[in-house]
Amino acid sequence: MRALMTLALILLAAGCTVGPDYARPPLDVPQAFANADRDANQTANIDWWRQFGDPELDALIAEALTGNRDMAIAAANIEQAAAVFTQARSPLFPQIGYGGTATEQRASETDAPMLYSVMDNPKSSYQTLASASWEIDLWGRIRRLSEAARAELLATEAAWQGVTLSLVSSVAQSYIQLLGLDEQLRVAKRTQAAYAESLRIFELRFAYGQVSQMTVAQARSQYETAEAAIPRLLSQVEQTENALSILLGRNPGPIRRGTPIGELRLPHVPAGLPSDLLASRPDILQAEQRLVAANANIGAAKALYFPTISLTGAYGFTSSDLSDLFKGTSRMWSYAGSVTGPIFTGGAVTSGVRQAEAAHKAALLAYEAAIQNAFADVENALIAQARLTEQMRSEERLVYANSEYVRLAHLQYEGGYTPYSTVLQAEQQLFPSEINAVQTRTALLTSLVNIYKAMGGGWRTALSHPAAP
Repeated sequence: MRALMTLALILLAAGCTVGPDYARPPLDVPQAFANADRDANQTANIDWWRQFGDPELDALIAEALTGNRDMAIAAANIEQAAAVFTQARSPLFPQIGYGGTATEQRASETDAPMLYSVMDNPKSSYQTLASASWEIDLWGRIRRLSEAARAELLATEAAWQGVTLSLVSSVAQSYIQLLGLDEQLRVAKRTQAAYAESLRIFELRFAYGQVSQMTVAQARSQYETAEAAIPRLLSQVEQTENALSILLGRNPGPIRRGTPIGELRLPHVPAGLPSDLLASRPDILQAEQRLVAANANIGAAKALYFPTISLTGAYGFTSSDLSDLFKGTSRMWSYAGSVTGPIFTGGAVTSGVRQAEAAHKAALLAYEAAIQNAFADVENALIAQARLTEQMRSEERLVYANSEYVRLAHLQYEGGYTPYSTVLQAEQQLFPSEINAVQTRTALLTSLVNIYKAMGGGWRTALSHPAAP
């Protein structure tokens, strides 16, 4: 036994790992983002959502990170992958077991009555046994399988990071959308109240013959336009609240608000570099670990071309009498070494290698595609943020101009210089321009969330991370 163990250790030390070692493939990526803000502050490694300056948003995200069901599923997937990794590397160590049996058997005495006259019948047998086995990983098959399982574990952790990034972004976007709808609703209600007062005044004036029925009809048309917008906005508010509640892990219901959308701070856009992106995007991390696993599986498949060397041993006691089971005369032991290898498998091993190589090729293409898509996401998000900033400034100027138009039109109408149709025309332009300005600000704030999401965020170091072995 000692000689076999010594031989096993020599073989193990001299063994090699079959298959290619992983090396990150060369990639043709841009050196910088074309639309990045070179003077912006770097915001990595902080809770980026806090830059909006709304404590209620901070509380909602904290609640989502602990209550969301998808987060719990992703964390459970990490636990499963960790267990698979432990299972995959367990054959590297000797497998030790135990067993015990107790039997009693009576044989037929018809054919040999004289024999059983001097033998016990029925016959009892008792046995206790400790066993050990060890597959010597001479060609690195188990090590490659362990490498693949570890990469799958890291890929699952990256998937958890991706779920977290998506969740935080979705909560922030939904909350911003909710604040935007609240502001649109305030504009609609304020406009509706103003139009209701105008309608009341014109109905009184019509009753005293001071204005025509057409003027009253025009005022009523304005009022009904604003009135019709309110139920639609209320419906959108309630649906957004319900969607946000589900993200938080709650039953559908109302959501508390904090800072109005007009008072939310606009965070600085981080100046991103390709290395930062590759180091932080969860989907890229996941794709690369899938590539590592596929590379390791090639080695595991090729190792099947070579023989498998195993050691087995057993030590225990066996006796026909339970009282004699642990006596020295009942002791038994055995050990053996075995070598098995393929001669003809009908192409099974070769097909396994080809399958692993094809899977590696697919994983490499997926990794390259993930990187290309990541750069496109960042560029698109930066473009959207830049154009929406310009659009918001233009629409704010338009709202101011329309407000002045309405003020001057009312003054001229009250002075008898212009008909009411001029006031109507001015107010018809002001209401949609105010709504559009709120929508554009909402879209701008959402685009900032999209930038951080596309960059992979900078928040993961501040989050609690599921433990991994």
